[in-house]
Amino acid sequence: MIIVGLTGSIGMGKTTTAAAFRRLGIPVHDADRVVHGLTAPGGKILPVIEKAFPGSVIAGRLDRAGLGKRVFDDPKALARLEAILHPQVRAAKLDFLDNAARRREPIVVLDIPLLFEKGSDRWCDVVVVASAPPTIQARRVLARPGMSAAKLAAVLGRQVSDRVKRRRADFIVDTGLGLSYAFRQVRRIVVQVRKRRGTSWPFRGRMGRQRADARTVRGT
Repeated sequence: MIIVGLTGSIGMGKTTTAAAFRRLGIPVHDADRVVHGLTAPGGKILPVIEKAFPGSVIAGRLDRAGLGKRVFDDPKALARLEAILHPQVRAAKLDFLDNAARRREPIVVLDIPLLFEKGSDRWCDVVVVASAPPTIQARRVLARPGMSAAKLAAVLGRQVSDRVKRRRADFIVDTGLGLSYAFRQVRRIVVQVRKRRGTSWPFRGRMGRQRADARTVRGT
């Protein structure tokens, strides 16, 4: 099984690229979607978040904007939140890979926003970076509710630069020229990746121990 790591800076079209992989029948694990599920109404970690950040859950719903403001400029608070979220996200990712391996999927995609920042690229056979010109990136991001040039600059300051991501990528998807062009690029990438041999799975060493820890927590 070949593990493709998909990443890209904010506003670079990573979601569009992930959708293209899905359209081609490639299973995609979306780390952000897992977080949203865990923190949706009734999510199992909402009580844990409320305990760590009192007042962040209102009427059973996570106040995402309020929590974001509390952790954005506070590294210790952010680390505390990540300590709650990351083990759960990691366990979901390992379940996804286990299930894909049992189904004998030839290729899977791990959609991870902070792939390089967290060192997750070392667990992937191939890295794909979604990218676009800075002007297009800024236009996309600034169209989002509540965004500003200052916020965009702050987010970019915490991410590995697009230039570095492009240099470290095995493949780059240019999302600045429309959906059809991006899809054709992804289709060509899949053709090339199918010629490779996956060597990352099953994980060994540190990640292998994390697999065992995650199973122990789930009681399996």
